[in-house]
Formats: sequence, C-alpha cells, structure tokens
Amino acid sequence: MRPPGGAGLPGFRFTLARDMAKPQGRAVGVFLLSESLQEEYSQAACYYHKGAALIPALAFWCFNGILMVADVTGKPAFITRYRIQLGKNDPVDTKKLRQAIYTVLCNQFCISLPMLVAMFYVMKWWGNTFSKELPTFHWFLVELSIFTLIEEILFYYTHRLVHLPLLYKHIHKKHHEWTAPIGVVSIYAHPVEHILSNTLPVMTGPMVMGSHIVSIAAWFSLALITTSISHCGYHLPFLPSPEFHDFHHLKFNQCYGVLGVLDYLHGTDTVFRKTKAYERHRVLLSLTPLSESIPEGPKRAE
Repeated sequence: MRPPGGAGLPGFRFTLARDMAKPQGRAVGVFLLSESLQEEYSQAACYYHKGAALIPALAFWCFNGILMVADVTGKPAFITRYRIQLGKNDPVDTKKLRQAIYTVLCNQFCISLPMLVAMFYVMKWWGNTFSKELPTFHWFLVELSIFTLIEEILFYYTHRLVHLPLLYKHIHKKHHEWTAPIGVVSIYAHPVEHILSNTLPVMTGPMVMGSHIVSIAAWFSLALITTSISHCGYHLPFLPSPEFHDFHHLKFNQCYGVLGVLDYLHGTDTVFRKTKAYERHRVLLSLTPLSESIPEGPKRAE
C-alpha cells in the first residue's frame, strides 16, 4: 500500500524513470510532452488572438460608437461644437455611413483577422514563445518608439504609392470618397490598401521586435484609436490634433504621413503650413473650439 500524501512520490518517480527506459515508455513520455506543448501552444494562441484581435476591435468600436452618435444625431453639443469642417456631416448621410460600416467590418473580419492569424505563426516560427512574463514599462516605451517610427516610414511611402494616378483611380479613391472624414472611415478602404497601408505598417513593428501579447494589444488599440481621432472630424480638447490628416482628405496631395516628419522632409506639407489649419494643428488645452479662436479667413471673391 502507498503511503498517504506525497510520501509515495519518490517511488512513483523511480518507477516512471524505469519505465521510460523501455521503448514503450519513451513513446508515452514523448506523447505526454507533446500534449503539454500543444496545451501551452493553444493557450498562447488564445491569449494572442484576444490581445491582438478582440481588445483592439472593442477599443475601435467603443470609441467610434460614441462618435457615430454625434455624427448621426448632431448631439451631444460638447462634441459637435468642435467640428473641423463646419457644415459637413451635419448630420452624416446614414446611407453612406452604413456602406462604410459594412466595408470596415469586411476589412476587419476578412483581411485583418487572417493576417493576425498569419502573424502569430510567423512570430512563433521566428522563435517568439509568447511568454507570460510581462515586459517592463521602460521596454514597452522603447518598443512603442520603434513601432511608431516603423509605422511612419511604411505608412508614408505606401500612402504615396496609392496616390499614383493608376493606383489612386482603382484603389485609394474609395477612401477619399469622404472629403470630410469621420472616425469609422479610418479603415474604410479597398482591400489592397487595407493590407498595404492600414495593416502592414502597424503589424511590422511587433513582428520585428518579437513583442509580448500585452505590448501588441496596447499598440494595436492605440493605433486604431489614433487613426480614428485623425479621421474623426472633431478637434476635441486634450486629444491629438486631427487637423493634419483632415487637411489631406480636403486637398488630397498634402500631409501623407502620421507624424508629419517625412512630409516635412519631402516637402509634402508646404501648402498645409500656410493655412489656418496649420495654426490650429496642436493639442487643444481649453474648451473653446479652435474654429472660433482661429477661424478661417473670409473667402476670396471668385
């Protein structure tokens, strides 16, 4: 009879070790190890897909859900009074909005999700173990800086690419149907553009860095919210200025990047820098709309 508790454990280990020396014992050992690895692998896949897909999607739709209420109803006034292009989307065309939502959902489920699955397997192949040990906050800030730099470079040049006449006509023109954008149309795009300009610039950083799932979830959520702010059409207090990208939708051939660094180096913001929109391009630190404190000048007579 085995002693109670853990007293019988050494004998059990000895028996297991003896059995493992036999061919059939080795087979059992390999099977148990394989089962353990499969369980660990499926746990990592579950955490990854929650972090890389579910959390960013919830952040995107929660944020844009609030904005769409303002776009459709014109209320609450504490949002709509900060509209950039006055008189536009006031209220938004609901038929056009439904079409945009349908396209965005198709892009998320039919393009983004399969790309995220592929990203998981590529990262595993590159040796990412998706450890449960959290990165330090300092390391996350380093990663965030690198992610932002990579996104700026890739987005700027792919965005310039789809503005070439042939590609613009067949691909990018869809996104520019909204000359006065709203938040949800940040990923309203042709499938090719969604892959090249929306998804790859954001995914590349975490892949290169072999990032933790928490870093990926935070970065993807941040990227989706910031691009929604850039397209939202409202210059809201204490949030990043959307004037830069809003001007791109208004004029088409200015302000291609995210940060504006490459636009400055390539001279693709020269017209923007001469406008009132450039003067308003800062974080609003008061409750007075910048359209009131820095209004557009009177229009010239035709």
